[in-house]
Amino acid sequence: MSPQWSVDRDIPWEQFDPAKVDPDLVGLVKAASLVESNACVYADYLCNVFHNDPEFQRLSRDWAEEEVQHGVALGRWARLADPTFDYEARFRRFRAGFSIAVDAEESVRGSRTGELVARCMVEVGTSSYYTAIADATDEPVLKEVCRRIATDEWRHYRMFYKAMKQYLEAEPSSRFRRLVVAAGRAAESEDDELAYAFFAANAPDDAVYERKAATKAYFGRALPLYRPRHIERAMGMIFKAIGFEPHGRVSRVVTRGVTIYMGFRHRRSAAAA
Repeated sequence: MSPQWSVDRDIPWEQFDPAKVDPDLVGLVKAASLVESNACVYADYLCNVFHNDPEFQRLSRDWAEEEVQHGVALGRWARLADPTFDYEARFRRFRAGFSIAVDAEESVRGSRTGELVARCMVEVGTSSYYTAIADATDEPVLKEVCRRIATDEWRHYRMFYKAMKQYLEAEPSSRFRRLVVAAGRAAESEDDELAYAFFAANAPDDAVYERKAATKAYFGRALPLYRPRHIERAMGMIFKAIGFEPHGRVSRVVTRGVTIYMGFRHRRSAAAA
């Protein structure tokens, strides 16, 4: 399956408006281009975990191809916004400093159902993130790129969700267990991947990586992008993957709590900056 859109054909690059570029968004887009471009590594891991499921392996490779295209599009926009940005060199820097174990024969989530819950979580995060960037920017090309990526990520969520439902029949997983996996994957958003990607994309070549500083720098720019509507939609998708009513009372209460927490994190990051 080929990607749903083309970087060269479908993005109106000629409409790029440098006067509408937000410098903080440039740093985030640079980091995102590196993370997205690394998807083939995760596809290798998924193909090992689902070693006896050729159909899911094919879907994983197709998913990775689209993710890499996202990285290419974001990197191209970042070069327009900052002509000094060397996408290829920065990606090599990222790969040299961050890696995952791709040769695992079993999911680090404890089961293949758990792995698919985690993948749903990732797609929830990326769909919400690119929607938030698209809503925050006035630069027309970035808005279009992020709108298309967010649509892809939503479709990827549905793909992983469908696979999870199928695997639930062979590998039952309680709602509590899926909740544990989802919470664990959410906590991993503050691991080295995003922080190091931000560092690798933006720090001078001779800079030394400091995780705490890079994490603050990244989240200090990313968290202010989110609005209640982004959080509400994301929480509905998460609750659906776990097995709860997406828009029930529990979902509303938790969504409110997450919104308050993210506001607190934003204020704390701003104060530290």
